[in-house]
Amino acid sequence: MWEGDVPAGLARWGRQCGRNVLDWLLPPSCLSCGCEIAPGSAGVCGACFNALRFVHPPFCDVCALPLTQDEVAERGWLCETCEIRPPLWRKGRSAFLYEGQARQLIMGLKYGSKTEHAATLARFMTTAGADILKPDTVLVPVPVHRWRLWTRGYNQAALISRVIARKQGLAHCPNGLKRQFRTEALAHLSRHGRHHQLAGAMTVNPRHSEFLQGRSVILVDDILTTGATLGSCAKALLEIGCVSVDILVAARVTLL
Repeated sequence: MWEGDVPAGLARWGRQCGRNVLDWLLPPSCLSCGCEIAPGSAGVCGACFNALRFVHPPFCDVCALPLTQDEVAERGWLCETCEIRPPLWRKGRSAFLYEGQARQLIMGLKYGSKTEHAATLARFMTTAGADILKPDTVLVPVPVHRWRLWTRGYNQAALISRVIARKQGLAHCPNGLKRQFRTEALAHLSRHGRHHQLAGAMTVNPRHSEFLQGRSVILVDDILTTGATLGSCAKALLEIGCVSVDILVAARVTLL
């Protein structure tokens, strides 16, 4: 296979040499604390890696909320909320708990223009979502409103989903969903308030509805709090005929 007028193998070798030279001239640094790290590491130093709170089993199969052994014995792999009010998506996976170093990485990407954080978050999310990242799935990022896209310059969820799709060889539909109207800040709202605010906010982009019909979709986002945003996205996708919707996020909020 060729890339332009150059054999693909030679092109890859050239790119790797370029990266090696850059690593020599500008040694990579930890995305969290800034200290120098070895080339090819996960983007964070050993100390910051150890400070990350990963989501380990047992956790809710639907929303990735950590569970106790007693809760598993009582309800199986479901939290109380998902048992009483099951969300529209099927399975949910999260790399981290939303605190400490994970929060710092996400906030840097979301509000600090540190787009290089997307690749590191995607790497950990790929591991967390290994069982749902099937070859026939399509990755669709949660959209931001066009005003937010204009002011920020990018959709952080789309940056993450693009990396995951490329690394895993999966289909990617970065503009599959649209946010129809701006919503007020959700941080201060209750669970009910968030769901009310997001009702009808998401819709499938008509240009991509035919491509998405009959497909299994994985929604990608940075943070899962109450699930209001992801639920609105899942509803829009299921209404146009998607077979199933799963979710994959960087971090799960545990305390509201």
